[in-house]
Amino acid sequence: MSNERIFLSPPHMSGNEMKYIQEAFDTNWIAPLGTNVDKFEEELCKYIGMEHGLALSSGTAGIHLALKYFDVGPGDYVFCSDLTFAGSCNPILYQYANPVFIDSEPETWNMSPIALEKAFEWAKKENKMPKAVIIVDLYGQSADYDSLLPICEHYGVPVIEDAAEALGATYKGKKCGSFGHIGIFSFNGNKIITTSGGGMVVSNDEEAIKKMRFWATQSREPAKHYEHKEVGYNYRMSNICAGIGRGQLQMLDSFIEKRRLNNELYNTLLNKVPIIPMPISSNGELNYWLSVFTVTKDNLDIREKILYQLETENIEARPVWKPMHMQPLFKKNYYFSHSNDISESLFQSGICLPSGTGMSSRDVERVVNTINETFKAVIR
Repeated sequence: MSNERIFLSPPHMSGNEMKYIQEAFDTNWIAPLGTNVDKFEEELCKYIGMEHGLALSSGTAGIHLALKYFDVGPGDYVFCSDLTFAGSCNPILYQYANPVFIDSEPETWNMSPIALEKAFEWAKKENKMPKAVIIVDLYGQSADYDSLLPICEHYGVPVIEDAAEALGATYKGKKCGSFGHIGIFSFNGNKIITTSGGGMVVSNDEEAIKKMRFWATQSREPAKHYEHKEVGYNYRMSNICAGIGRGQLQMLDSFIEKRRLNNELYNTLLNKVPIIPMPISSNGELNYWLSVFTVTKDNLDIREKILYQLETENIEARPVWKPMHMQPLFKKNYYFSHSNDISESLFQSGICLPSGTGMSSRDVERVVNTINETFKAVIR
């Protein structure tokens, strides 16, 4: 059997990308801005069902601009999903504000409405009401917005939807990224579609996108010379990267289907070992960005052995995200749990398996065989 490296979620070029990249070269629009950027914004907004988009250098930049738009500043508070990548909450620190972390609920692993209500009750009592709530759609699955949004609306706090991992996923027929006042996507190299690096902000609020576009282009005033009245950022996406994105977006639905099939194959082949797939909500469709599993409670010590053995076989796998409240950077920040610490238990038991669009059934079988052999060696 081949020992070629199997990566967790590598980029997968379709062949369509070169057409748009070549157009950028032919027209000499290489630097940021150009036809590809404009079209990529239009095409992605049409796919999501949103009116306005802003292509950026990263999803993290998008969260930063969204926080700035909601006037988040020094000493303010922002609620954020606890089980996520640091890019979801680092921008809160850019604005010298204080993240408050909200635990997951067991049904989808996304933000817990119970924990969110606890946090709001505390904030009201302590006069620390947040300027915004960042809800993450984790591992390609939507949060439960019918439960979460009414809580935020009751307290009059806007929602930023971090759909970085969930492009193409749905909740009750609507695409992820369309539930918050502002939605964020990432096109990093490991995402379901990529622009090599990049992100996008989407919103139905034209003024919000207009203001963020201004900040993202160094806050340059409309003058012949370079005039600046506000702090700006160099956050725009290049025309080359946007060309890659346009070609990738055309393949998104087929990429989702391929990852879904790989996920189903994992579920079928792993049904005889004590490993449980991430729960799938009946409220929507996943994009199956990553195939994620948890080892049962009485086999937690085997999780590290599985990760070790997969790496020995040249297969990339990882634990689930380490919750933000457990990170040294955020050890002094407030955290509100569900009823027990769901995100912490998922970190201890969870494992992300290779899920690339280009994986063959033989690749999946190689991963599964390694896991099965590890269990056999330990459980006798």
